Amino acid sequence: MNTIDSIIIEATDVTAAEAFYDSAFGLGDRVRVRRSDAASSGFRGFTLSLVAAQPADVHSLFDAAVAAGGTPIKPVTKSMWGHGGTVRAPDGTIWKIATSAKKDTRPASRAVESVVLLLGSGDVGASKRFYTEQGLRVGKSFGAYAEFSMDESPIRLGLYARKALAKDAGVPIEGSGSHRIVIVGDGGAATDPDGFRWEAAAPRPAPTATADATATA
Repeated sequence: MNTIDSIIIEATDVTAAEAFYDSAFGLGDRVRVRRSDAASSGFRGFTLSLVAAQPADVHSLFDAAVAAGGTPIKPVTKSMWGHGGTVRAPDGTIWKIATSAKKDTRPASRAVESVVLLLGSGDVGASKRFYTEQGLRVGKSFGAYAEFSMDESPIRLGLYARKALAKDAGVPIEGSGSHRIVIVGDGGAATDPDGFRWEAAAPRPAPTATADATATA
């Protein structure tokens, strides 16, 4: 397990969720939507973060999300570490949009430098052990936070104590039922200590003989 190929958001209205993600973020195959009516209420125990290059990009992405039907939770504000805000997608997923940059160096765009999945954990130590046993390598770890080294992955992964993650997102910690998310990676099917489900990515098709011949011609 070294790579997260994509995230599947489970939603009751697939068409509306897909329209939101296409319009707001344009993340392509990194975020997919699957229909689910599984009961879920309150905080679902995770956030997805979009990391941008500069404050103007954060504002542009945040405004696009709101225009597409997202609900602001925390408006974009300046802090000691940079700029950021959080918004709830129509399907209920919480997105944090942020940058560590303090100033703009070019015109605004909606470019996303990286996508980070933060899983809220009831026991960060136990969750960290689970993931290292699956083959992931810890890159940063302090207190209630751990981040894995996944520089080549389309989506990076981190762990945060559930209470701290809810506070960072700006929502109450209470929540129950389905997480409404499935993580698709290069490992096999698995479920972590906090109930987050993983699925194996579909194998990529092998090159055809014609393609090989063309490439070597």
